[in-house]
Amino acid sequence: MGGVLNGSQMLIEALHLEGVEIIFGYPGGAVLNIYDELYKQSYFRHILTRHEQAAIHAADGYARASGKVGVALITSGPGFTNAVTGIATAYMDSIPLVVISGQVPVAQIGTDAFQEIDAVGISRPCTKHNFLVKDIKDLPRIIKEAFYIARSGRCGPVLIDIPKDISANMGEFIYPSEVNLRTYKPTYKPNQRQIKKLIEAIKLSKKPLGYIGGGAVASNASRLVRDFVHKIGLPSVETLMARGVLAAGDTYNLGMVGMHGTYAANMAMCECDLLLCFGARFDDRVTGKVSEFAKNAKIAHIDIDPSSIGKIIEVDYPIVGDMSAVCEELLDMATQIDSSEFCQWREHLNGYQNLHPLSYQDSIDSIKPQWVIERLGELLGGGAIISTDVGQHQMWAAQFYPFGEPREFLTSGGLGTMGFGFPAAMGAYFANMDKHIINITGDGSILMNIQELITCVESKIPVVNVILNNNYLGMVRQWQTFFYENRFSHTDLSLQPNFVALAESFGGLGFRIERKEDFIPTMQKALDSKQVCLIDVVVDRYESVLPMVPGGAPLDKMILK
Repeated sequence: MGGVLNGSQMLIEALHLEGVEIIFGYPGGAVLNIYDELYKQSYFRHILTRHEQAAIHAADGYARASGKVGVALITSGPGFTNAVTGIATAYMDSIPLVVISGQVPVAQIGTDAFQEIDAVGISRPCTKHNFLVKDIKDLPRIIKEAFYIARSGRCGPVLIDIPKDISANMGEFIYPSEVNLRTYKPTYKPNQRQIKKLIEAIKLSKKPLGYIGGGAVASNASRLVRDFVHKIGLPSVETLMARGVLAAGDTYNLGMVGMHGTYAANMAMCECDLLLCFGARFDDRVTGKVSEFAKNAKIAHIDIDPSSIGKIIEVDYPIVGDMSAVCEELLDMATQIDSSEFCQWREHLNGYQNLHPLSYQDSIDSIKPQWVIERLGELLGGGAIISTDVGQHQMWAAQFYPFGEPREFLTSGGLGTMGFGFPAAMGAYFANMDKHIINITGDGSILMNIQELITCVESKIPVVNVILNNNYLGMVRQWQTFFYENRFSHTDLSLQPNFVALAESFGGLGFRIERKEDFIPTMQKALDSKQVCLIDVVVDRYESVLPMVPGGAPLDKMILK
């Protein structure tokens, strides 16, 4: 459709031209014109969430699971402020979103009008870019630029704030065929000289280590990273955001690194002489004490975002470029590297894996949360999408679930957002309707967006929520145990709702499990039901996530038991 359209019609047509299949949102006064046009269109589906935070998380989950741009539509004022947590979550993890918010009419901006809020000002620190549309002539261009900015370079959320009068004004709809932003030119092709320097450094090293981050997933370069690791026999560690780049059980996969990383992964980081960073950002949960981090190593950092390189850790081999392009060139030169040179190093690290493997003390009297994760992995057999909230259950899922591919694990890494997992799983369903979608959550986190049960019932979204219920804010309780002499200040969640009755009151299915023998048949029943479910699994109250590196300590100072 071309010609003269109103702003709302322009938005609908632009979303269609961008290939949008689904959006998540919540209506309000400032977006009434847009919702009226949504009612008339048949291009894509709209899912009505029951809270704006959930709408953003659902769009985020869709983006993480599909690799496409997620889209959310919210109203002004409290509608926008409710959405900020979701936008910040996506920003911290570099997730491509286009968030469309309503705004009061242009003439009322700055007058403290009803449900007015400075969305552009508030979102500036947590968006890749944002726009306030003040002229209908600019709307088509802005939408095109928003999608381009969200999905290009280092991905991220982009906000388009549309005043109500702009959504009603008439204008000529000419949608741009391309984007040319003079001040935004991501570097995709890496510097050949730096690639060659890195290859020479690998050839000279005796103890190289791969450090794989979420950038490998975001750039769809996971397969190429995996191929390079295998080609040169490179022992490698993964960040929380990179789980699945290397399959569980991969010979070269030392597991997750950092605060709750494996013993072998953390010791490898301490002892390597060359660290190859593939799209990670040297987060404090990975580095521990910065002055002690990889202190024996030369460091190479491959990233499409030049501002990330050298930001926290000094780098010897900076390579700016698209991860796929970099890995293709590294693979072309990999024949120069003799992988047998690293055999002794790999054997040394295997010794660490055997010395302190990931483990837990099982019990016949209680259900251990790690046991639940292991049984889930066995039952699902790979291919499922796992989302989590934040806390102990998140770390146990990262440690014990056998991820086989990227985009199987959706979790809030940078911001650490409780309440993320359930709506993210809803979004992931629309990217993978043929797969099981499981949200592993805690008894604290699940209550933060519990209202989305009704969204799942209404829209027939069969998310299975597995609650690892220890009657505590578990991770905070763990810190209080280790560092605050067991002073459990306001972390006891012994007073809880009846989760079975709660699920059923919304129209879903609820189950409670207190015995190990009930878990597998109940889980299978939930999967077969094709309905939204809450499975309340009563687990050991005082189990801790181990290993654990205390905050600010070097990675080799792990608490192991």
